[in-house]
Amino acid sequence: MKKFAYRLETVLDYKTQVLDNLKTEHAVILQNVNRKQEQIRGMKRELVGYENEFDQIKGSQASIEDYRLFDMCIGRMETMIDEEKQRLNVLRRQEDAKKQEVVQAKVDTSRYEKLKDRKLREYQKAVAKADEMFVEEFVSNEALRMRRQHRG
Repeated sequence: MKKFAYRLETVLDYKTQVLDNLKTEHAVILQNVNRKQEQIRGMKRELVGYENEFDQIKGSQASIEDYRLFDMCIGRMETMIDEEKQRLNVLRRQEDAKKQEVVQAKVDTSRYEKLKDRKLREYQKAVAKADEMFVEEFVSNEALRMRRQHRG
């Protein structure tokens, strides 16, 4: 019997390649999300540092300019953190959208893989049946030949 060949192998290969590319794109976006989260954490640590310094100078004889400078720094840092949080939300939406694309591509690819597996099982059953028929025919022919030898 001829060797197993899956007619849709090129389609499966293409779908697998698309899935791999989407997984790579998702990983890059996820990495950007993680970097942005780390950046925000760093900015929050910096903000806490400004707030602590501001608390320290409140007890001393600091000038109005020092108060205003800390107030401006703290306000600017809070604004920057809010802006980065908005960028993080955009990245998270991109990550969610890409994750959905990956899931859809995985479903699509798995359809072709399951079809291939089913066709392979059918092929293996056909091979087993052909082998069984060959053995039965061989045994029958051999038995017939033996009978003829005993008669003759």
